[in-house]
Parts: sequence; structure tokens; C-alpha cells
Amino acid sequence: MSTAAETHRAISTVFKLEQARLIAGLTRMVRDISLAEELAQEALVVALKTWPETGVPRNPGAWLTQAAKRKAIDYFRHRKMAASKLEEVGRIIEDDAPDTEAEIHEALDDDVGDDLLRLIFTSCHPVLPPESRVALTLRLLGGLTTEEIARAFLANDTTIGQRIVRAKKTIADAGVPFEVPRGPERKERLASVLGVIYLIFNEGYSATAGEDLIRPQLCQEAMRLGRVLAGLMPDESEVHALVALMEIQASRAAARTDSRGEPVLLLDQDRSRWDQLLIRRGLAALERAETLGGADQPYALQAALAACHARAHRPEDTDWPRIASLYARLAEVMPSPVVELNRAVAVSMAEGPAAALAIVDAIREEPALRNYHLLYGVRADLLSKLDRREEAVAEFRRAAELTRNERERAHLLARAEEMRV
Repeated sequence: MSTAAETHRAISTVFKLEQARLIAGLTRMVRDISLAEELAQEALVVALKTWPETGVPRNPGAWLTQAAKRKAIDYFRHRKMAASKLEEVGRIIEDDAPDTEAEIHEALDDDVGDDLLRLIFTSCHPVLPPESRVALTLRLLGGLTTEEIARAFLANDTTIGQRIVRAKKTIADAGVPFEVPRGPERKERLASVLGVIYLIFNEGYSATAGEDLIRPQLCQEAMRLGRVLAGLMPDESEVHALVALMEIQASRAAARTDSRGEPVLLLDQDRSRWDQLLIRRGLAALERAETLGGADQPYALQAALAACHARAHRPEDTDWPRIASLYARLAEVMPSPVVELNRAVAVSMAEGPAAALAIVDAIREEPALRNYHLLYGVRADLLSKLDRREEAVAEFRRAAELTRNERERAHLLARAEEMRV
């Protein structure tokens, strides 16, 4: 016999797992994300009252969906909508609300894929600024609370809450259709979806601010969203490529910091701590992306770069010439001073620090890199290898001034001190 506390914990877990599916299905019916989220919360309240007495149902997701649909019908009736509109909405909801649990389960499975796709594309719509897409995606699809999102991005709860509210209002005011676009628009929107997921992953993988170098929860949410998207769009090569990139990168998480939480550079990491399951999954996803003809796409090239490190059992086994070549190709496909900076690191390993420094010096005046701490960190490292100590110290200190991550700042200042000895 489970206690009320155990039942409440079970309800909380179920709701987190089912929230995205529930909101997606409700949004299809009521055509309003805010209302769908409100109805989902009301269904949760009903569950909190009912399940401690009746027990957790065999199919809790279907139970919650049915409860939310009843709340939707009540909502429209109580607001005395025009008869034609009430009839239309009621018919959609009632037709989609079978009586038996088996029928409910069958109905859920019929549309859940399409509904989730629609929700993903809606929450990542270009009408929203990037930071709003991230917050709304984590709220609706990641199941994170406003407080969790704020904590993950070191933002104020009120700020994140307002951002989410404004995002939903913007979608409603703009009349954004709850649909997966087709043709050229779909390709453009998919790029936005993938960009949001990767932005979430990157913020978790290399936190831009705060005391922690890594925020695992964000990485895990991004990978989960990527896997969901890959399951819903199995023929999109870039979706598989992004999953590959995230999983291979995440495989190194346990080795990226030492026992004190200090960063450990890639070449100094204990490779026995790399997660081989994630590597195998990532390599399989990369193979899938390449099989679909996407080997030359940006995420696939980045995943191929990560794969070079994953395949090297020892640092000295790393194929640096191939990595430098892949970066050169990535620079053609996706021109960026940041890509050039990464290429410089690979060239340093393949050809030596002098060749790499020439690349860095060619891009150091780029406006996009003016306050980019990694530019100064890379340049400092190259100068140190060339034994240009005073210049290296100045660059390490400049990098430390620019980073907002406390762990990174301490590491960079320590490198500067080493160069003074």
C-alpha cells in the first residue's frame, strides 16, 4: 500500500514525463498554448486529489489527457462561447476523447508524433527572439519549471517567467499556426529548432557564467529533445548529426573536471572515464546522418570532428591533420571567425604553434571576437608554446577578464602565473 507522499512523487514523475505530450495534444484541440498549459495543470490538480485514493492508473498519461479534455469542455461552456464555436471545439475534443482506457491509449498513439512535432516547431518559431525560444522550449518540451530554467541560466525567476509569458503572447498575437511547415519554410524552421536545442546543450556543456563549468541537466534535456526529434523526423540527416554531436561531446563530461571541479583540458583527460555507450550511440547517429547524404552539413562536420577525438584511445593517436582538414571544410560550409579559431588549434597540433598563430592573428581584429575570451586564451597558449612569455601572460589575463565563468577565470589566471615562473 503506497503512502500519499509516494503517490504524490509518482504523480510528479508521471507529469514531467507526460507534460510535453499532454500540452501538444491539447494545443492541437484548443489552438492556444497558454490555455493548453493551464488545462494540463488543472488535470494535474485533479490527479493530486484523485490518485491518492484510487491509486496511480495503469496508463497515467491517458488518464491525464482525458481529465484535461473534460476541463477544456468545461472551460468553453463556462465562458458561454458562441454556440457554433462551442460546438466545433466540443466536437473536436469529444471525438478525440474515447471512453475506455484502451481506446484512449490508441488515440494518444495516433497523433502524438505529429503533435510533438507541431509543438517543437511552434516553440522555436523565428517570430520569437532566440532567448525566448530557449525558455519556451525548456518549459513546454523539457518539462523544466521557471525556477529551474532561471537557475540553469543564472537569470532572475521573474525575468524568465516574463520571457515565457511574452513568448506565448507573441505566438498568439502573430497567429502562428500550430503545424509543421512544408517545403523551404520547413527547412528554414528546422534550422531554428536545431539551433535552439544546440544552444541549450552548449550552455550546459560549457557554462558561460557562474561557478560550475558544466550544467548536466541542460545537456541531458538537449539530448532528450534531440532524440525525440530524431524519432519524429527519421529521414532528416541534420537531426541525426546534431544528436551525434551532442552525444559524443557529452561522453567526455565526467573527465572534463577534476575532483575539485577544476577544468581538465582535452589532451589531459582520463579517457577511461569517457562514456563508451554515448560514444557508440553518437557514432551510430553520425553514420545514419552520413548515410542520408548529410556528411557535408554543419552539424555532421562538427560531429565528425568530435568523432576523431572519440576514436583516439590515447591523445597521441588523434588524427590532427584530418581534424584540421574537417575544420577547413566547415569554414567553407559555415564561414565564421570562431570556426577559424578552432581550426587554428587543430593546425597547432598538426603543423606547430607558429602556423596556428598566423591564423589567429589574421582574425584577431574581427568584431565578433573582440570580447571573446577564447580568442585570447588560444593566442596565449600558442605564445606560451613559442616561449613568448610576457605576451602570453598578458593574453591569459585578458582572457580571464572577459570570461564570466569562475572556474575558467581561475584556470586562466593560474596559467598566467605559471608563465611568470
